[in-house]
Amino acid sequence: MRYREVLFKSILNKITKEDNLFLGNYTLDPYQNCEIGCIYCDSSLSNEIIIKHQAPELLKKEINRIKGRVIIGSVHDPYQKAEERYKLTREILKILNENKIGYHILTKSDLILRDIDILSKESIVTISLSTFSEEKSKILEPFAPSPKTRLRIVERLNDQGIKSGIAIMPIIPFITDDELEDIIKNASSRGARYILWEFLELKGDQKNVFLSRFPHLVEEYKKIYSEGIKPDISYRNKINEKMNKLCRKYKIANTVKEALGTCK
Repeated sequence: MRYREVLFKSILNKITKEDNLFLGNYTLDPYQNCEIGCIYCDSSLSNEIIIKHQAPELLKKEINRIKGRVIIGSVHDPYQKAEERYKLTREILKILNENKIGYHILTKSDLILRDIDILSKESIVTISLSTFSEEKSKILEPFAPSPKTRLRIVERLNDQGIKSGIAIMPIIPFITDDELEDIIKNASSRGARYILWEFLELKGDQKNVFLSRFPHLVEEYKKIYSEGIKPDISYRNKINEKMNKLCRKYKIANTVKEALGTCK
């Protein structure tokens, strides 16, 4: 994997629509592309990681325009391996803390525990996974920490007073959708404050890469993806209903807003 430092004019992106999923007002990605190698994500298609090496300096210049919460790692993992070397995410957190600006971090990586000393108690951390199966995880997310490790991250963060939950992103039809209860049950037992979820999207080169790994499912995917890049509405409705029931069963919030309301 190659690292390439690139100059950018801005580091913040304003969210124009209401963000009910992550409750953010801005997004910030210190890196472009991702080393974790998830086969369902187009961020993993490149063999080059773009390093926004002046991100902290840009943030200092743009800090006064922030009104609301910043989502860190909205597209590309902010704690991928490059962060060990560049420490951009850590410097960004320091700046946001100094200015008392809230943030929501999205990651798969246990490297976030390196920064547990500076994570604000007002912050939110969502750890994502797509499966609780070690075998499936090695196929789907080859360079991510194991699912059990990721649940332990959530447990440790919550023990330190940092609100943390799980995102099942994505739910993958016919591959991981049979283990949703297992994931939620284990997340609840580890103290996760909430469960979020989204469905696998298939588009462009990423679609071809993904389906090439599961040729036996191509015909099934043609059926449920006939309406676009997401599974058809009947499948989504069925899974959404199941997820909401499971969250009630295991007494875990199904939105960040609900979790924040019960965790103060």
